[in-house]
Amino acid sequence: MAPVEVEPTTGAPLDALPRRVPVRQPKRWHRGGRATAGGTAKEDDSTFWAPIEEVHWDGTPIRAEPERERDDPTRRRRARATHPPDPLPGLAALLALSLVAAFFAWVSAGPLWLALGHSTEGRVAISDCTGGGLTQRCRGIFTADEGRFLAHGVRISGVPAERAAPGATLPARMTGPDGDTAYADRGLARHLRWMLGLLMVAACGAGIARWTGATRLGDRRARRCAVGAAFGGPALITLGFLAAAW
Repeated sequence: MAPVEVEPTTGAPLDALPRRVPVRQPKRWHRGGRATAGGTAKEDDSTFWAPIEEVHWDGTPIRAEPERERDDPTRRRRARATHPPDPLPGLAALLALSLVAAFFAWVSAGPLWLALGHSTEGRVAISDCTGGGLTQRCRGIFTADEGRFLAHGVRISGVPAERAAPGATLPARMTGPDGDTAYADRGLARHLRWMLGLLMVAACGAGIARWTGATRLGDRRARRCAVGAAFGGPALITLGFLAAAW
């Protein structure tokens, strides 16, 4: 025996339900005070019978409910974007990261010139050393090869811990007679100084672009210009320190 189909709302068999019901019409009054539709005492042939799928149980038409707007994250972002952001966090990040970029550009300028071959060979005599490890600070006298110049009281970078005693002499290099640092680094260590420093400068540029909102601008051209300016600031600072360390 085939299963009987039932209507999901009432649970009644589909064959037992009417296929059409009258649609409730507004009351229309004729002469004599008789209502002919909508609560009428008498129905005429003009009554409109709609399919049962289009009306409620009492004959009122089913009104199409307005579709709810989907929860669009883009619309929420646009709604938030109408309010101007607070500029103070962006300005604070710009100032702080610019100072950090200036520091790393300053400590990387000399090692970069040495890696590019702009240097003067010589020897440095250690006058005194304080601290140890990363906090070690040494000063001494640098004597260029062939007696080209003599620099007193220069900082000495890359002094091995076992040779940090006063009076010890080490081979070193300086960018020129106007330099204030003699570099005793050898091998890979002399390249790590400028490589890590320039990486930190680039990281500061990325942080400026992120925290100032340059990467969140809606217009593509304006976003590119703002990101370029965020990286261009630390780059100009680095060029300034390179020129000063020549």
